[in-house]
Amino acid sequence: MQTVGIVGVGKIGLPIAENLIKNGYRVLGYRRSSMADFEEIGGIPARSPAEIGAQTDIVLSCVPSAKALDEVVLGKHGLVHSARPGQIVVELGSHLIPDKEKHVAPLAAKGVAFLDGEVGGTPSMVRARKAVVYLAGDEEAAKKVEPVIRGFTDVYHYFGPFGSASKVKLINNLLVAVHMAATGEAMALALKTGVDIDLLIKAVAAGSGGSTQFGIRAPMMAQEHFLPAMGTAVTISHYFDLIGDLADRAGVATPMLDRAAELYAHCIDMGLGEHDNAVMVEVIRRLPRAQKRAKTKAKVGKKTKAKVRKKSKKVKAKSKSRGRKR
Repeated sequence: MQTVGIVGVGKIGLPIAENLIKNGYRVLGYRRSSMADFEEIGGIPARSPAEIGAQTDIVLSCVPSAKALDEVVLGKHGLVHSARPGQIVVELGSHLIPDKEKHVAPLAAKGVAFLDGEVGGTPSMVRARKAVVYLAGDEEAAKKVEPVIRGFTDVYHYFGPFGSASKVKLINNLLVAVHMAATGEAMALALKTGVDIDLLIKAVAAGSGGSTQFGIRAPMMAQEHFLPAMGTAVTISHYFDLIGDLADRAGVATPMLDRAAELYAHCIDMGLGEHDNAVMVEVIRRLPRAQKRAKTKAKVGKKTKAKVRKKSKKVKAKSKSRGRKR
């Protein structure tokens, strides 16, 4: 029976451990708080990351912050102290890429491959093996760890150079944030129109305007089912600075995300930050309709369209002129 280590058996780490145990792995785990729920599913508690590293060849880490990751890898009882050649450590938490990357060299000096990993999905999706796992970094190490990854998910992708997994996760979460906010806006409007909401949800979900988030959240919004939460504004907001850092370094504007981030901040200010993101419909319902601004934008739109039509006529005229000269 292969032993796998998990540092951070929390919201994501615990269902990962549960699936691995169900698939015949012996799982050694650690976290600073109580591990009673981990022991209940058959996990074996450890006293430190170093203790886990001393007994396992593959260690999965899933911690919430760069500071926690520093402690796990380089701390007094960190993985670096029990590191040995051939060992593989995978960080599945979301952090700034440089905060992950700085651990590659210290572990490599001990013969350990440190991989950039990410989990795309909620705890319930992880439990149901529907979460997407991304890995990046040393290809040989990724191949060796793949059977373990497939022990807790049915969807896995290897993306190449270190940092690529983090980039893909952040791009994914940009879309998640925007889609949830857009779903809230669409449903706030739909609920005021008097149409058959159940039929509308079915039609839109299967149509060109549908999305995964619409399919999940629209029914929750219609029923005002905001607790218990699958995912919260507080949780998704954690990614905004990470996405912003990636966009800053790439030199790419994020106007849709910037607006969505304002709405999530408003949601938290309203005291709804720990409700499910379906509560975005309530956040938007409480906003006033900015009619003057809407009219101004409409006028600008008309002017812009007029300019485009005028320019198009000039291009066509020049084209005809060239044709006559020939």
